[in-house]
Amino acid sequence: MAKDNKVIAANAAFYAAFSTGDFDGMERMWADDDAISCIHPGWPAIIGRATVIGSWRDILQNPERPQIVCAEPQAIVDGDSARVLCIEIVDGTALAAANHFRRVGDGWRLVHHQSSPIAQIVEQAEDDRASHRVH
Repeated sequence: MAKDNKVIAANAAFYAAFSTGDFDGMERMWADDDAISCIHPGWPAIIGRATVIGSWRDILQNPERPQIVCAEPQAIVDGDSARVLCIEIVDGTALAAANHFRRVGDGWRLVHHQSSPIAQIVEQAEDDRASHRVH
């Protein structure tokens, strides 16, 4: 298996843990130190293992947590660091996501997750600007 495929597989395992509410699996996905961080959509940055893992515990224990699907994952591997850029489909809304990994032994562990809404291009705004031009 190529290095990129191992990172893509680790990324898929992260989303599988989220989708199934597998807290133990989610906890194992993360590096076991305080140099980890996470930015959930609409949240401030979370830094440190206890806080990051606690945030995932709260999310996964919520019976109304959103459904999430990872689409178009692209891995970038640089030595013992890697990141996967993808689109998260969360209850039908597209988010841009970046999952950063560190090589630990033979596997990859998460060190940072961030996702945020993708800005939508609004044609109406351009139409409004055109109608307000001074001739």
